[in-house]
Amino acid sequence: MHMADALLSPAVGTTFWVGTFATIAYVSRKLKQQIDDKLVPLMGVLGAFIFAAQMINFTIPGTGSSGHLAGGMILAIILGPYAAFLVTASVITVQALFFADGGLMALGCNIWNMGFYACFLGYPFIYKPLLGGSQRPPRIFAAALLSAIVVLQLGALSVVLQTWLSGKSELPFLTFLLLMQPIHLAIGIVEGFVTAGVINYVRSARPELLDSLVAASSKGAAYSLKKVLATFLALAILMGGALSWFASAYPDGLEWAITKTYGKSDLPEQSSGLAQVLDKIQGETAIFPDYRFQQKRNGMKELPAAARPESPPAISVPGVIGAFLVLAIILLIGVGIRFFRR
Repeated sequence: MHMADALLSPAVGTTFWVGTFATIAYVSRKLKQQIDDKLVPLMGVLGAFIFAAQMINFTIPGTGSSGHLAGGMILAIILGPYAAFLVTASVITVQALFFADGGLMALGCNIWNMGFYACFLGYPFIYKPLLGGSQRPPRIFAAALLSAIVVLQLGALSVVLQTWLSGKSELPFLTFLLLMQPIHLAIGIVEGFVTAGVINYVRSARPELLDSLVAASSKGAAYSLKKVLATFLALAILMGGALSWFASAYPDGLEWAITKTYGKSDLPEQSSGLAQVLDKIQGETAIFPDYRFQQKRNGMKELPAAARPESPPAISVPGVIGAFLVLAIILLIGVGIRFFRR
């Protein structure tokens, strides 16, 4: 559900930049009161895991479309809403800057659509009330499934509204809406199953995390995160380095809906103004456009055949590098927050 700049007007893109980064400032202040030696590495490893998981598109049968994990509910349930929003913002920013996945003008919208609803609506108002005080697997499954579906529906609706507010007449509101919501319902069901599986694993390995990492650590509870950290890091390397080879080639839900509405997968790019400036910046920063070794927009020398997208290393290397890049950036952010707290 990564929006391109062509879907947005500068006014809408800038508005969501302001709202999103105001939220980042707010959660950073909140984290100064809570962050500790256990939370920071967990944020980094989960960020790497979500980055790698988003590389694996799964086919939606009978549609010619695909979807990928958003991961907001996984992050919110394990980390809490403040840390989860910061991790989501870090992942999406790395994707936009270094992999040209989503536009820079659309960055605020993408963070909002994939992070805000999960962290501040789905987690506190759907998942937690449904779960109650129970940590039984069936309750986790039901709560994760319903919250993931609602969060994806809100994100898809937000994309439609942001596009409509931008005045994109190529995508009529009702037609676009009636395509976006059903396809993201299917994606949300898959996301719910994956979320429930991940949370049930954490419950079996480190149940105290789901009782609140912050509360447990503040009470001096002694527990080791080594098993959980090692598992998620190994999964990030496996998914980014190998499973990404088998990602579906079908367009994702947003691209599919655009194609069905407009007849093409891409709307005309804006040829001047803020969008053009940000597009040039992204052309310079994107070291692996579309998660591949390939020719950059601004005339990078063509790579040898062995490193072209058809070669597995052309997928594996960017995937692994991206996962560790997310890990490193989140660790730096966590260290910075702790430094300012002191």
